[in-house]
Amino acid sequence: MTTPSAYFDLQLDSATGIARLTLNRAERMNTMDPGFFPAVRDAVRALDDAGQTRVLVIGSTGKHFSAGMALDVFAGANMPMLDLSTSRKRQAFQTGLRRLMACFDAIDEARFPVICAVQGGCIGGALDLAAACDIRLCAADAFFTVQEIHIGMVADLGSLQRLPKIVPQGVARQMAYTGERVDAQRALAIGLVNAVLPDADALLLHANELASQIAAKSPLAIAGSKLALNQARDHGTAEALSQMTLLQSAIFDIGEMEKAITAWKLKQPAAFEPLAPLEKS
Repeated sequence: MTTPSAYFDLQLDSATGIARLTLNRAERMNTMDPGFFPAVRDAVRALDDAGQTRVLVIGSTGKHFSAGMALDVFAGANMPMLDLSTSRKRQAFQTGLRRLMACFDAIDEARFPVICAVQGGCIGGALDLAAACDIRLCAADAFFTVQEIHIGMVADLGSLQRLPKIVPQGVARQMAYTGERVDAQRALAIGLVNAVLPDADALLLHANELASQIAAKSPLAIAGSKLALNQARDHGTAEALSQMTLLQSAIFDIGEMEKAITAWKLKQPAAFEPLAPLEKS
């Protein structure tokens, strides 16, 4: 399955359940404009609704993963929501901003894991996107930066909320206050990425290998694991364990386990059923 978009190419391999979303505006350094965010949201939710996706790899083309929000977006004529001149317009601004935030929430809320593969710059809004993913990998030329501080604004699409749960608090604060570039080796050392690969080709190969490992597991168990990990991240241990009792009672499947155990013993892939599709509201 291939889905066209003005911002990215989206492909789903129905045989493996691996989906790939590739930013495709290299000539613009894969910069983002207001239309980019709902396009990503809708693409991820469509994959989730169908139930066939077991893992999503987000990558890009060109020198940089993404230079973030295009600066010309901040001109008032291009983004009327930036007009804060009245209380009603400020209220509308808050609603509009929350809807933008929700576009990357869709990545965090998807039933499947999302791997972000970064080459070159992961700048500003691109770091918001990467921080919403389950796993980040990068090429040796990658760097990450909270760019917004350089243009006199607070990063507002999730990186300040998610980074402190990925990297040490002090590191997240230094990134937010200075906008410094965190290179690939530093990103690995602080836990922002799981692996550094020599170049973009090696990065893509590694991302695909990792995606294949995940896709071979029970999609039900993977979805449950993601739910449990997100709950533990956002709540205390006691509350997360309480939620785990409900989650496990809802998804425990002895038949799924028998398939997995048999495949593991025989060192063969298991034929797991995909997740159930979601009813559209």
